[in-house]
Amino acid sequence: MDSSFSRKPVRPADQAAVRRSNLSLVLRHLRDAGSRSRAGIAAETGLNKGTVSSLVAELAERGLVREGARERAGAVGRPGTIVELDGRDVGGIGVEIQVDYLTALALDLTGTVLFEQRVALDVQALPVAKVLDAGAELTARALRECRRLGVVPAGVTVGIPALVDVATGTVAFAPNLHWTDVPVAAAITERLTRRLGPPAFPIRTANDANLGALGEHAMGSVAGTADLVYLTGEIGVGGGVISGGRLLGGAEGFSGEIGHIQLDPAGRVCGCGRRGCWETLVGLAGMLRLAASPSDPVHDPSLDLEQRLDMIRRRAELKDRRTLDALAQVGAGLGVGAAVLVNVFNPRVVLLGGYFAQLGPYLLGPMMRELRARVIAPDIGGCRVELSWLGFSAAARGGAHVALQAVFDDPAVVPARPEQDSG
Repeated sequence: MDSSFSRKPVRPADQAAVRRSNLSLVLRHLRDAGSRSRAGIAAETGLNKGTVSSLVAELAERGLVREGARERAGAVGRPGTIVELDGRDVGGIGVEIQVDYLTALALDLTGTVLFEQRVALDVQALPVAKVLDAGAELTARALRECRRLGVVPAGVTVGIPALVDVATGTVAFAPNLHWTDVPVAAAITERLTRRLGPPAFPIRTANDANLGALGEHAMGSVAGTADLVYLTGEIGVGGGVISGGRLLGGAEGFSGEIGHIQLDPAGRVCGCGRRGCWETLVGLAGMLRLAASPSDPVHDPSLDLEQRLDMIRRRAELKDRRTLDALAQVGAGLGVGAAVLVNVFNPRVVLLGGYFAQLGPYLLGPMMRELRARVIAPDIGGCRVELSWLGFSAAARGGAHVALQAVFDDPAVVPARPEQDSG
């Protein structure tokens, strides 16, 4: 064998890359497998014990792990100290711009909520610049709270109901916002710079439903489900598909716009300009149109969305016939569209988010009847339908999760903490 190939010296740059990769391996293992001793980490990752001890020490210096209790008595050999995920000083921020509200949410690396706020805003009625101003101000509030808590932000992810060019942070087309070619990431960055100075972290933009699917997969009621279809009902209908544990983003990253599956070619005109899209049948605007007259306060975008949905729910509880008929019609429409997705993807779970989750008890019966009638596989292909616990925060949580993923991918992006003065 030619020794020039088998014994090529390892360059410092290669060593640094290996080190960063191993830091990531240990941190992700603690996230996914839970607290472990150093010996346990070594056995489960294939790294040697000395390397693990060195990696854990560095992660602790960066505030990403900490030592917990000692292993229980009875373990073979000397009991070791448990290492657990920390990261209370590192945060990720998710922001959602929807048709009638804005949300910002900050999480630390352990998943603890540090900041959460939703504000009602009639986005369709405002110029794009005004909406971006409001979004930047809400983001700044989250960043100020992180600063107050001593938390270093790892990034901001902005979710929008739109086709998004993720690489450039540009909204290519948002039919319900009436936006085209809007450089959201650059605009938010510029506005945050004016308020707080240049951000030392990335600002990204993504489809809101895809972020919602990621949020649910990471921390929702069916977290960890490898095959999942997430449906969120807002003014439109969005969806994200997790297959084999991975988000299906599409060749150009434009997935998520399932609300524009055409179910009725002769139906209502959709915000996208076509007729009979799924969201014209089951989106929030369609449901409210069926449930109440135009002058009814449930149509008032200045009211918080949950207040408006509470009105609908109370009417349903009081057996108001128009309300019940509207919800039955929407539930059936949900089943028709969801059957297409179940036939294509055969998910383990169809998860209903957004307003679908809020009014789920009135939608599930007619939805399940349609699924049973339309899904070809027996027993709906082993699929079940569940309601999200995250509600309207799913996309923002997913955005915060994406921001924090950069830390799990490369823990070295978090600077080591200064040594504490023991005196």
